[in-house]
Amino acid sequence: MEKEKALEKVNKIFIDVLDNEEIVLSDATTANDVEDWDSLTHIQLVVAIEREFNLRFTSMEIQSWTNVGEMIDCIISKNK
Repeated sequence: MEKEKALEKVNKIFIDVLDNEEIVLSDATTANDVEDWDSLTHIQLVVAIEREFNLRFTSMEIQSWTNVGEMIDCIISKNK
């Protein structure tokens, strides 16, 4: 899967979960950059992403992400 395609899907998930049509993610986006992205919504986002991409993340993987780019890289590595 291409990084752009994965980012596009993840962006749609963020828009849906956070109910904010104005969200535009990039590789460098962090929770501090997105209004309402807190620890509770992070769990909701992870679950929605796992469902969309039909995969499961370990807690170590989730804790290692510092930005959206690292999340996308993890998705792509699991879809190979």
